Amino acid sequence: MIDSLLCVGERIAPGITELDEAGHARVSAMIQHALDRRRPALRRQLAIFLAVLRWSPVLRYGRRFDRLTPARQDAVLRWFHDAPLAPLRQGFWGVRTLIYMGYYGRPEVAEAIGYRPSRTGNAFLHGP
Repeated sequence: MIDSLLCVGERIAPGITELDEAGHARVSAMIQHALDRRRPALRRQLAIFLAVLRWSPVLRYGRRFDRLTPARQDAVLRWFHDAPLAPLRQGFWGVRTLIYMGYYGRPEVAEAIGYRPSRTGNAFLHGP
């Protein structure tokens, strides 16, 4: 399942393609850790959604998602982003969230973009 997520992730967070083997391993481990903490039913739903995302382009383009050109992959992802059925949109947003978490959640990226999470919760949001 992680390989399917990373294939989609290359279009959602383009920096993934530039990662070395260790970077890919850190992204994969972070995503896997998050998935391991989810209910089995949710993991099954994600696996089904990824299968739909992988195979649905065959109906329009005659190829699986991972065999499409980047432009066509983007078109497929845009369709899922704006899909007429809520479960398809929700599946896309779930996949996107996992990809962003895995990519931007790495300490070196958080530092590079200036992300400094509060260790005491969100008290800073409520003012002094």
